[in-house]
Amino acid sequence: MASPRILVVDDEADLRELLEITLVRMGLDVDSAATLAQARAFLAQAEYALVLTDMRLPDGLGLELVREVAAAGKNTPIAVVTAYGSADNAVVALKAGAFDYVSKPVVLDELRIMVQSALRLSMPAQEQGGAPGPERRLIGDSAMVQALRAQIARLARSMAPIAITGESGSGKELAAREIHAQSSRASKPFIAVNCGAIPEALMEAEFFGYRKGAFTGAADDRDGFFQAANGGTLMLDEVADLPLAMQVKLLRAIQERRVRKIGATAEEPVDVRLISATHQNLEQCVEAGRFRQDLFYRLNVIELSVPPLRDRVDDLGALTGAILARLAGSGQRASLGPGVLATLHAYAFPGNVRELENILERALAFANDGMIEVGDLSLKGARVSEPVAMAPVAAAVAMAEPAAAGAVPLPNSLPDYLEQVERDIILRALAQTNFNRTQAAQLLGISFRQLRYQMQKLDIHEPET
Repeated sequence: MASPRILVVDDEADLRELLEITLVRMGLDVDSAATLAQARAFLAQAEYALVLTDMRLPDGLGLELVREVAAAGKNTPIAVVTAYGSADNAVVALKAGAFDYVSKPVVLDELRIMVQSALRLSMPAQEQGGAPGPERRLIGDSAMVQALRAQIARLARSMAPIAITGESGSGKELAAREIHAQSSRASKPFIAVNCGAIPEALMEAEFFGYRKGAFTGAADDRDGFFQAANGGTLMLDEVADLPLAMQVKLLRAIQERRVRKIGATAEEPVDVRLISATHQNLEQCVEAGRFRQDLFYRLNVIELSVPPLRDRVDDLGALTGAILARLAGSGQRASLGPGVLATLHAYAFPGNVRELENILERALAFANDGMIEVGDLSLKGARVSEPVAMAPVAAAVAMAEPAAAGAVPLPNSLPDYLEQVERDIILRALAQTNFNRTQAAQLLGISFRQLRYQMQKLDIHEPET
């Protein structure tokens, strides 16, 4: 098989020669260009596994190549070489669609790592060391989810930092895992860190690690999150909760791609792709002085928004089926009774998919023989769009409400009054069904177990015959 071909674009002959020698020793074929015009000619004639271009060229900017290739719809990854300290240029290139960047003076080990990542993009998943195809983590086929999947597929081909926004429970970590699974880093670690759950005094040690004896209790050397994610992806969840002092240290680690363990005298290189997530508005945090603008600029290179569940209710059936299948996998029988899915469709889900999981798991605990009824859901503040049987207390209040304010006197004891009304309603439902408790529960919109509990509490017994 022919070796992958790389195009090097740089007007400095010495650097161009160094890059050529390094790539050839990696077993790659190399073409070289000194100008944008020469690079365009090469790109018109051949397909490349990677283009490595300097930012500043005699007849323009390497950024033009990035934009031209992206506009042409090609999947050729392009990495840019930026001058030392030109972090802003690197961010601009990544936003324009660059695969990655390396800084001058070029560190050859870092260059080799970046080239290998780019080459893995064209390999089958089996050769990358991953699964034959990415596991489907984002469930549903609504237009929003399909658009989200398409964005993820594009972002997985880049090494640019991604900021995922969305409400709590909407699936931000699932989106991050999907990006990792479809990337060239799929066979390497995915480390997710909840920034709000780490005590401030331990943050530096947790992120960067420490040497033995660096402080009291440091009995052994320990790696931090960056070292644990080396070669893979590091997700910083709830990144807005980072204290300002830690934000400064994190910014340096991102810019230099190096970290220093507590107690160490030298920095060590790390190769991680950063994905950050938060339910807060980071721009507002920047304006309020709670988040550094330069760190925001480095993390928010590409933004990915995860929609709330209320905006993708068409996925409720698929999501509910998947959650119930998982619950049934633990040995429980799990299914939905009549009207349950319609009731879920009418609910706003302020806690999103995570709340749906909690609702179904709790409902299954109350369900009779694994059959979830409407009453088992115990939804609060549900927006009911079609007739759904009311719970006994709610029904009692509705039936007992006078036609006009002040038509009847207020009760001396509201709990006793509601209990009596609830008792009367349950007795009416039982009488209507000849004391068939299953049918009575369905008539009242509650589970059999809930009806049995209410009957015991209100001392309701089947009449003796």
